[in-house]
Amino acid sequence: MQKRGKTCRDEQGRWDCGGGALEFGDTVEKTLAKEIKEEYGVKIIKSEFLGFRDVHRENNGNKTHWVALDFKVLVSREKVKNNEPNKFDEIGWFKLNKLPASLHSQLPIFFEKYKDKL
Repeated sequence: MQKRGKTCRDEQGRWDCGGGALEFGDTVEKTLAKEIKEEYGVKIIKSEFLGFRDVHRENNGNKTHWVALDFKVLVSREKVKNNEPNKFDEIGWFKLNKLPASLHSQLPIFFEKYKDKL
């Protein structure tokens, strides 16, 4: 997980999983590999599609909606680094029963939905 820094558009100081947006013409798998490389500096060893979430929320008075395509990703832990220190204050590894207190608002929903797959 990464702790969102001051330059993130919202939820600064909260812990989040990696993410990103699909670019026109790119496949989901290509985008997943690109985002993991950009954020954590590593290649994916193995990935599993968990499902999707329809995310509706309000951000600074603006209603937002996006579809999250959720994956479980295996990487080489010893090679992982904070590859975007301008965006993320730190990275960390946490057990599911010992998550940090300040989570991104969407993570409790993610963990509840996929608790049997993580």
